Amino acid sequence: MKSSLVIKFLPFAAAVIMAGCSENNDYDATGIFEATTVTVSAETSGRILSFPVEEGDSVYAGQQVAQIDSTMLMLQLAQLGSQRQSAISSSPDIAAQVASVKAQIAHAEEEKARVERLFAAGAATQKQYDDAAARLSTLQGQIQGMTSTLSKNRSAVSGNASAIQYQREQIEQQIERCRILAPESGTILCKYAQRGEFAAPGKPLFKMADLNRFFLRSYFTASQLADIRIGQKVTVTADFGGDSQFEYPGVITWISQESEFTPKSIQTRDSRANLVYAVKIAVKNDGRLKLGQYGEVSL
Repeated sequence: MKSSLVIKFLPFAAAVIMAGCSENNDYDATGIFEATTVTVSAETSGRILSFPVEEGDSVYAGQQVAQIDSTMLMLQLAQLGSQRQSAISSSPDIAAQVASVKAQIAHAEEEKARVERLFAAGAATQKQYDDAAARLSTLQGQIQGMTSTLSKNRSAVSGNASAIQYQREQIEQQIERCRILAPESGTILCKYAQRGEFAAPGKPLFKMADLNRFFLRSYFTASQLADIRIGQKVTVTADFGGDSQFEYPGVITWISQESEFTPKSIQTRDSRANLVYAVKIAVKNDGRLKLGQYGEVSL
């Protein structure tokens, strides 16, 4: 689950920073550096067995950063496996169970054919022929009934085995969720839990962000909107206090469609403007930029 993180300056600190920059109005807008953050939460319950990463550690996409106890889930999975195997073993072997009846039918067909020849030659009675035909018909009905019953039993067993397999797959998914993975490459910003604590579905475990990709959330007045567009290249100046400033190339990636009141910690080109439009400017971080740092924009 992704959300934009805005690190707030203390009003006094922000005022001090901008006071040092207000003497020089060689900018078109000001703002605060931000990064897109991802908060990773637990998806299953259990005690956290390991959580070796610390705040400030770099992780890569797919890296396991924590493990939730899955012992009970593994036991459930093994039990379901035994149940499924037992169900499969109880499935009737239709071919084997009707084999003897098929043999009887083959013998009855030969006997009926023999009696039929004798009857045609006058060496057998009508009753003998009728008895042979009835015996064959009885056996044929018997095998049809057996086949139908055994097929129904096997379908029931197969359905039971499929239901157990579905439960197994659900347990396997829960076991996989016990492995907490980094959704993307980045840096651990905050840990909300520690090894030994109990995790529950929805409980936040850590927050991370790609600190190589920053953006400056700046604010422009309505009169400046005609001079900016998405994809436009601009110059971003980061203020490190005193006379220490560094310029970075930036690209406008988003312009708000709605105005808002000028934030108290933001200076605009027109100090009388009460309404401004938020604008995101993508900046590649060289390692010096920090979240919540003040910056200026020059078109």
